Amino acid sequence: MAIPPDGLPVYRVLTGPDDSAFCRRVSEAPALGYRLHEGPAVTFDGERVIVAQAVVWDVGAET
Repeated sequence: MAIPPDGLPVYRVLTGPDDSAFCRRVSEAPALGYRLHEGPAVTFDGERVIVAQAVVWDVGAET
């Protein structure tokens, strides 16, 4: 079974403001071998939209 690169955990939750940097981080996860888990969670902190996206390591992925 392949393991995530660079000591990354099998399960991760990516969080941050809903901006291009966050979207890039989420978009890079599948390229590393993760798959999105369900849809994102979205909230508003009074100033900006904050997003969370869970990703899980795809057991069949190769490092």
